[in-house]
Parts: sequence; C-alpha cells; structure tokens
Amino acid sequence: MPSFNQRLGTSRYEADEYYRLGLEAYQKRAFDAAIEALTHALEALPHKSEYLAARGLIYLDDGEPDNARADFEEALRRFQYEMLANYGMGVLEYKANHWDAALAYFLKAHYADQKRPETLYYLALTYYRMGDLVNATNYMVRANEAFEAANDKRKADAGRWLREFSKHLASKAPRQGALPTQQQLGLPDGGAE
Repeated sequence: MPSFNQRLGTSRYEADEYYRLGLEAYQKRAFDAAIEALTHALEALPHKSEYLAARGLIYLDDGEPDNARADFEEALRRFQYEMLANYGMGVLEYKANHWDAALAYFLKAHYADQKRPETLYYLALTYYRMGDLVNATNYMVRANEAFEAANDKRKADAGRWLREFSKHLASKAPRQGALPTQQQLGLPDGGAE
C-alpha cells in the first residue's frame, strides 16, 4: 500500500523540484550540482526513466561516457522508448563510429519526438557517415529549420553541413571510399547536444 505522501504526490512534487533544480544547474554548466539534484530526484521517484536519461545527458556533456551509458541503458530497460536515452545512446554510438547502432537509436528518439532539432541533426550526420547524402540532406534541412525557428546558434553548424552536402550532391563523379571526416572538412564535430 502506498504511503500517505505517495498518495498525495509529495514525493512526485519533491522529485520534480529536484529535476527542475538539476536542469537549472545544467544550464549554468554546474554539472556536479545538476547530477546531485537529479540523483535526489531519482531517490524520490526511482522509477522515472526520464530522470535517468537526463542525468545521463549531463554525464555525457561532462565527459563521463561510462556513467552516461549506464544511465541510458537503465532508462531504456525501464522504458524502451525514452527519447532522451535513445538520443544519448545514439550520440555515444556516433562518437564510437558505430553508424548502424547510432542510426537505430536516433530513429527511435526521432519517432518519440519528431521535432527535436538535435535528433534531426545527428540523423543527418549519421546518414552522411553512411554515405546516404539524400537522407543526410533531408534531415539536415529539417534540423536547420528547427534551429532557425528556435533562434539556436547551432543553425550555423547545420548551414555549414548543408553546404558541404550540396557540394557532394552536385558532384557528377561517383565517390570512392569513405566520405571525408569533419576535421578534414573543417566542420564542427557534430556536438549539437
């Protein structure tokens, strides 16, 4: 039988307050405070996969991929369609050059929330790495439009990638081998998280 506080939603309120505090700390780039707040949120509401996924994204941004992976995997074990966890796992797989796995995670994240420009951006980059310039361009156009609508500074990165994709699409000669890396092109590393 649930406790009196659980029936009235006190633990839910407390968890949501910690979650809010964690997101505020994250926006200020105070990773330790953000992780601590999300850990408290999980203590108050341990079944919430979104809290785990959010903490995983903070770990990822803080350069702790092992902790991020653990949180993402646990969030997906609890709810396989958790958008943030699928997105985070996609980023980890993308950074490891595991294009097929990255694509699978990004597609699940996209199906869960089709308006997230970060997911569209990474879908485009993943398709590009796989040599599918048509899908890469289509997704990057959508990411660019979403970044533009949100007045997000990442629209500049998306615009540079679109110009690069256009060069490849305009080329009449068939490409041999792998596409050039971001470093070879002087483009951003895909860090649109």
